[in-house]
Amino acid sequence: MKSISKALLIPVLAGSLWACSETKKNSADRYFEKGQYELAVQTYTEDLKFKPTDVKMLYNRGRAHQEMGNVAEAKSDFESALNQDPKNFQVLLSLSALQLEEGNYASALLYATKAEEISGAPAMASFLKGRALHKLGMAEDALKAYGNAIQIDKEFGQAYFNRGMLKVALERNRQACDDFKLAVMLDYPGAKEMLDKYCN
Repeated sequence: MKSISKALLIPVLAGSLWACSETKKNSADRYFEKGQYELAVQTYTEDLKFKPTDVKMLYNRGRAHQEMGNVAEAKSDFESALNQDPKNFQVLLSLSALQLEEGNYASALLYATKAEEISGAPAMASFLKGRALHKLGMAEDALKAYGNAIQIDKEFGQAYFNRGMLKVALERNRQACDDFKLAVMLDYPGAKEMLDKYCN
């Protein structure tokens, strides 16, 4: 089950370095892309001396810290970025994911809910909200949040999978099997095993 909870963080964090898709990249972004996180942190830190309130750089430095396992530093950078831009759902989602990873489910729920309320927020906001509610034992609210994530993104395999797992816990196996089938169709890791385990 541990590998499943770890898997939930991948979509939030993968490719969430700002400026990667832009044609003009600074050297810190390039270090990050090459996995040279320490150099990325050093370079972002130098650049932030001239632009201390730059949300993108604060966020990206936080991501580099996160990749190195420096959770406290990552959190500090994300919070600084959020102070500059309180309605930035990318920052809110990273904070929510970080809190989930640390087992601070009430805080994770708070950040995810704030992100979800922002116009144009991605399905991941509802998904993380569902995950936090799930962990807090608020099953029906969690099902609703997973459902919202699926409404926003019909190809969100992870949301089907997690909703299926929750339905299994609630002994609603028939409904769970429908979710596992959809997760399998979307090639979500582990879905086939759950389908075989609970639905045959």
